[in-house]
Amino acid sequence: MQIEKKDIRSVSKELLREFFVAHGDKAFRGNQVYEWLWSKGAHSFEDMTNISKETRAMLESNFVINHIKVDKMQRSEDGTVKNAVRLHDGLVVESVLIPTNTRTTACVSSQVGCSLDCNFCATARLKRMRNLEPAEIYDQVLAIDKESRLYYNHPLSNIVFMGMGEPLMNYNNVMKAIEMITSTEGLGMSPKRIMVSTSGVPKMIKKLADDDVKIKLAVSLHSAIDEIRAKIMPFSKNFPLADLRESLEYWYRKTKSKISYEYVVWKDINDNKESIDALVKFCKYVPCKVNLIEYNPIDDGEFQQASEEATNAYIKALEASGIVVKVRRSRGKDIDAACGQLANKEG
Repeated sequence: MQIEKKDIRSVSKELLREFFVAHGDKAFRGNQVYEWLWSKGAHSFEDMTNISKETRAMLESNFVINHIKVDKMQRSEDGTVKNAVRLHDGLVVESVLIPTNTRTTACVSSQVGCSLDCNFCATARLKRMRNLEPAEIYDQVLAIDKESRLYYNHPLSNIVFMGMGEPLMNYNNVMKAIEMITSTEGLGMSPKRIMVSTSGVPKMIKKLADDDVKIKLAVSLHSAIDEIRAKIMPFSKNFPLADLRESLEYWYRKTKSKISYEYVVWKDINDNKESIDALVKFCKYVPCKVNLIEYNPIDDGEFQQASEEATNAYIKALEASGIVVKVRRSRGKDIDAACGQLANKEG
């Protein structure tokens, strides 16, 4: 019976150093391999050109590199790039490169499918098949960084976890990926350039605050009225707004970092004065800004973009209360570049 080889990127640098010593080599060889795996993004052991053929063969017999493969890349007329990313077991997730005049943003996935059941979201129609490993998340970022350099002549500037899946339901792997993305041994990106978007899991928001990661937090809110929010996002019945509010207040006390609320205005769902007033009230609990998002319908069902008048009514009420609000237009419409559902917008 053949033993399944371990993905070498799940092994720490310290254990790699020990592995080489145990095999009669110098400990620093582990440092070299670690650099190839992370900062150089090696796809295979053959890429490791400053390591002997014998050592590469030894690694090949003990480990694998479960690297992602960009199966299909589409470029939109507006410059957005969508990647269909094939994982080592054949499953596929999506990631998106979103360019603006001043920066490029990577929208990455954290799960195959999703743990939650938001009714407006295309990904939610797929059951959660598995969590992505830290290296699989890291690879999406690395691929988009290369595309940013190729098409826009500068490195990736921002990352948003707004693709497939609920990041806080794959907490440990997402945090490990962020650790490598921000490490000088990885991509060396500032954590302030990373935003994790959650549908609102209060316990995990508090954990995020306790762990003192210097990232930004976004919450897919869509309604500040429990009954309406439960129709939009049925799982939220288990996480009422009072609990969410408490966790966000906790987050701000611990981090002093503003929250971004992601909010779609839908026709005949939350395009009314009661919903507007409730959002304005909710926004006053914690320093925040609101991103009103243009919706890409996934069918001809109940979730349809509200009128311009309804969106303008939100803007007027929020600005009158001193709350920063921006409208995010959909990006990559001609290639259906909806990472998850709501991430096809400017970073």
